[in-house]
This record gives sequence, structure tokens and C-alpha cells, in this order.
Amino acid sequence: MGKVILITSGKGGTGKSTFASNMGALLASEGKSVVLVDMDMGLRTLDIYMGLESKVVYNVYDVVSGLCRIKQALIKDKRFDNLYLMAAAPHRDDTRVTQLHMKVLFRRLAEKFDYVIVDSPAGIDDGFALAAAGADKAVVVTVPEYTAVRDAEVVSALIDSMGIKEKYYVINKVRPEMITSGMIPTIEEINEIIRMPLAGIIQYDENIHIAVNNGLPIVFKQDSYIYENMNNIVKRITE
Repeated sequence: MGKVILITSGKGGTGKSTFASNMGALLASEGKSVVLVDMDMGLRTLDIYMGLESKVVYNVYDVVSGLCRIKQALIKDKRFDNLYLMAAAPHRDDTRVTQLHMKVLFRRLAEKFDYVIVDSPAGIDDGFALAAAGADKAVVVTVPEYTAVRDAEVVSALIDSMGIKEKYYVINKVRPEMITSGMIPTIEEINEIIRMPLAGIIQYDENIHIAVNNGLPIVFKQDSYIYENMNNIVKRITE
């Protein structure tokens, strides 16, 4: 049975979806079977980040509503042997979707894949509850801003309330020069607020933005420090 890993954040703009796509690509490049599930209904992005937007026919809502089978909604990323995407619905219509629906879907996917990586919508509304249903682990992606850190702590408490015992957080878009100048909170200050294991820190790098806009996971550059850093972070989360 595979593991269901929730990737979430307290607010938008933290790089959560970028992290999810690169985590999936990295695990697949190491021979693991992975499916990325985009749960950001109405605001789907993973298909663009993975360069698979032209391949989307069916989506998560189609599977849950019985319009198609799971296999029909899985889009294979041909650049990797074992990486698939299940896209979010282009319009939000989750009124008939329950946490039980999602828990069943994620369990069925976990029977076929080593990792089910669920990209949650930002925030703490009903979309978060649907995405978190049945998760084995959770990763909260935040940035070094006081508002984002506070929101991440709120999400952490919700993760606890949903019975997800294993959780981590990642600090993204870190600019060391701004930390040393006192313009943003330090890593130590963030750790005092977010009381869960820190999986790693990702420095701000324009190459990540370039890769995202070209539908290319940054982990393709295996000789880069970004790849090495992401690899270490993913190992802490999965091992």
C-alpha cells in the first residue's frame, strides 16, 4: 500500500504546487510510482506546471461523480516511467463530493502507486478538508512572512484535528540577505511559531519560476544545488 501525502499551505503564493510537482517528479525519477492529484478545484495549476495541460480530458470530479474510471483520468508524463497526473476540475463544483468520496479514491490510488501526492487548495475551507481526507502525511509549505507563518500554524492545528500524525513544513522562497538585514523573520523565529519538524529550506531562485512557466520540473537539472536540496527535503519527508 502506497502513502498519501498532502501538500498544503495557509495562504496562496507560497509555491505549494511547485513543490508538489517537483516532489512527484523527483520520486518518479528514482523509480517510484507516483500520481499527483490536483485538488484545487476551479484553479487547477499542476497540469500547467507539468506541461500536460493539453492532455487533460477527465478530472478528479469526473472520477468521483462516476463519469469515468480512474484509469481514464490518469495522464502519463512520458518524461518519466512512473509519473501520472489527475487534474482538478476547471470549475469548482464540489457540493456533492464528501471526505468519504476522496478517502476512497486516495486509498484506491494508493493500491496502485507508491506515492499519492495531493496538492491541496490554499487556505482552510472545505477544499482543504476534502484534500486532507485519508492522508498519511502532510507537508505545509510556507514563506518567511509573519502572515504566512501564522496561517501555517493554523493549518498545522487542523492537520492534527484530522488525525494526520506525521507532518512537516518547508520554508520556501527564502532570501538570506533579507533575513540578515532583519526585514523578515529568521528561521529560528519561524520554528518557535510553527511547532512541527522542519523538512528543509528552499532559497528564492528565478530558475524555479522559469521552469514552472515552461512546464518543466526543476529537478531535471540534476547537477544543480536546487536538485540536491529538493532531494534531501523529499528524503526527510518520505524516509
